[in-house]
Amino acid sequence: MGKRILIVDDAAFMRMMIKDILIKNNFEVVGEAADGMQAVEKYMELLPDLVTMDITMPEMDGITALKLIKEKDPSAKVIMCSAMGQQAMVIDAIQAGAKDFIVKPFQADRVVEAIQKALG
Repeated sequence: MGKRILIVDDAAFMRMMIKDILIKNNFEVVGEAADGMQAVEKYMELLPDLVTMDITMPEMDGITALKLIKEKDPSAKVIMCSAMGQQAMVIDAIQAGAKDFIVKPFQADRVVEAIQKALG
């Protein structure tokens, strides 16, 4: 089985789109979360190889969740997902330790490229 990935997005259809791309490219989706608080809990529970993290979510945003995950596991690999026009947030995310970012709507080849690059 491929690398284990946790998908975090408040929109179920976005999680489904990413999951579909990942499964077709031999990655294993080990879990999903709908907000940043769930993301941190699931990360600690599942210890995935990589997380795809939406930036804008209820309860706790993706950047805050990223910082908490990196505090608990400095080696965590997280790729941020953002809609167009969130450049400032993307810069914050990279400074907080994100490996890369992908822009919605997702292009399958870009998603796979970002994940492979982040996993080294």
